[in-house]
Amino acid sequence: MPKTHHYEVSVTWTGNSGTGTSSYRAFERAHEVEAKGKPPIVGSSDPSFRGDAGRWNPEELLVASVSQCHMLWFLHLCSTKGIVVTAYTDSPYGTMVETPDGGGRFEEVILRPRAVLDDPTKADEAAGLHEQAHNLCFIANSVNFTVRHEPTFG
Repeated sequence: MPKTHHYEVSVTWTGNSGTGTSSYRAFERAHEVEAKGKPPIVGSSDPSFRGDAGRWNPEELLVASVSQCHMLWFLHLCSTKGIVVTAYTDSPYGTMVETPDGGGRFEEVILRPRAVLDDPTKADEAAGLHEQAHNLCFIANSVNFTVRHEPTFG
């Protein structure tokens, strides 16, 4: 029987400027995302949609989630294969396209992970683990857009 995992958060809109949603420009897109025992994530919409650039937007959080999931699987796989990673960074890039009806959808997320290995001769083997990490990533397996990775080592 497969294991089932559940995740519960709360999202609270904090952007009532006094008149609620009386007009498109009358309210802020500010909100907080919380989970028990964790500090809140302050969010907003993308600045293109009247959001606060100083807060996380859902699109950034989605791209970050894909990157985090891939990283955690990659590190796990390296550890089981005896490949020692001493540093890891990623600069993922997501592309979202607005649709004529005012909605939108992600077309692609490109992961650009850079891993430092204690033994650089294992870079080819480690590169292959990125493909496995991609196939195992819960988030990448759950989205309906392309997720690519362009790893480098150094």
